[in-house]
Amino acid sequence: MLPELAPRPASSAPDSAATCRLLLVRHAKAVPKDQPLDDFDRPLSKRGRADAPRTGRWLAESRFEPDLMLGSPARRTRQTWQLALPALEDPPPAVYDERLYNAAPSVLVAVLAERGRGLSSLVLVGHNPGLHELAAGLCGSGPPDLVERVKTGFPTSGVVVLDVPGGWEQLTPGSGTVAAFWSPAD
Repeated sequence: MLPELAPRPASSAPDSAATCRLLLVRHAKAVPKDQPLDDFDRPLSKRGRADAPRTGRWLAESRFEPDLMLGSPARRTRQTWQLALPALEDPPPAVYDERLYNAAPSVLVAVLAERGRGLSSLVLVGHNPGLHELAAGLCGSGPPDLVERVKTGFPTSGVVVLDVPGGWEQLTPGSGTVAAFWSPAD
């Protein structure tokens, strides 16, 4: 099990009417599944190692400042975050939670509600299909082109930013507003 860091204190805990910001990051491209490795241990491919720092630069340039990073402990998600970190001026503490490995959307929501208490912004680094299903399921409004992109797919190293009202315990289908969508192909 990997060590956990305490989340940085929030300036003010979100109240029931507060809007929280969720940044979903799909891990960068990994080596193919046909390698003689357990899926959990698959590292990033050459392309993934090039794309992950670009994700970090986009997050930094966009000035999103999450209070905490929640990630799957799989090798490819840890590598993605570690390669994105150098671009961030004030990176948030990182918590790798075993429940996030290849998790279904319902598990992702449960972990966000549990770990996000008192925080206004979280970044979640994880896997498809669960991450895409979560993004598409939460996506209820926003610029039509962004909503359509979210519903269509979630590429490796991609980032979906959703604003969700009511706090982490209130994540429900269609409750999110897409604020941004980025991928290395942009």
